[in-house]
Amino acid sequence: MPRITSTDNPRLKQAVRLIASSRERRKAGLCVLEGAHLIAVYLERHGAPEAVIAIDVYADDPTLRSLLAGIPSSRVLTISAPAWTELTQLPVEVKVLAVVPTPNPTLERVAEFCLLLEDLQDPGNVGSILRTAAAAGVAQVFMSRHCAFAWSPKVLRAGQGGHFHLEIFEDVDLLAWAQSYRGTTVAAVTSGGESLFAADLRGPLAIAIGNEGTGLSDELRGAASRRVTIPMPGNFESLNAAAAVAVCLFECVRQRATRSR
Repeated sequence: MPRITSTDNPRLKQAVRLIASSRERRKAGLCVLEGAHLIAVYLERHGAPEAVIAIDVYADDPTLRSLLAGIPSSRVLTISAPAWTELTQLPVEVKVLAVVPTPNPTLERVAEFCLLLEDLQDPGNVGSILRTAAAAGVAQVFMSRHCAFAWSPKVLRAGQGGHFHLEIFEDVDLLAWAQSYRGTTVAAVTSGGESLFAADLRGPLAIAIGNEGTGLSDELRGAASRRVTIPMPGNFESLNAAAAVAVCLFECVRQRATRSR
């Protein structure tokens, strides 16, 4: 593993640019994974990253050593802890980061269990939602143009590897998508819909979730096959988007498990 002593190393400079700039990440078609867990999930699903940068003092850490054993040594660079902090502005506890191509799946056919996200802008919420979607067995996530970038460091951090268990499509015209979808599109609304727990959520299905503040657009609500509302007997205003997604998706899981018995 080469140890980098110069900040002029091109792979190191590229990683620094990608960490700092969303525009650079989109332009290059690359993203940065922080920490051994995310890199391990990527390695399992997609193979070796393009470049890995690790802090040299952690070279003998068992978890890190095991991770790096599965990556060609020519792709691994090590730097000192002070250089890491200066260049990446990440805490040393992260220990390792990787540069990988941003997955760009081709839509061959629409899956039976999908999630639509309209204009969700909080990176933490989007990452948590993707993590929940992966856990619930969602196959595809379709995101509108004004959602947070799925492959930003904050979203990846919150997603905890869920990204790599999903097909994620960004900048999607969700209204056109819903109008052409042959399954059931379910709009989650804060009030006025049928109870989530009474709705039939089996069969080919897409759950639509809207912006944290304003919810789904009138157009997307109108294009949905049905509208559902999560009963909230606690007399409190609402759940946040990430919590609402979790409730909706795992009610789908419950119903689908019942059907399969």
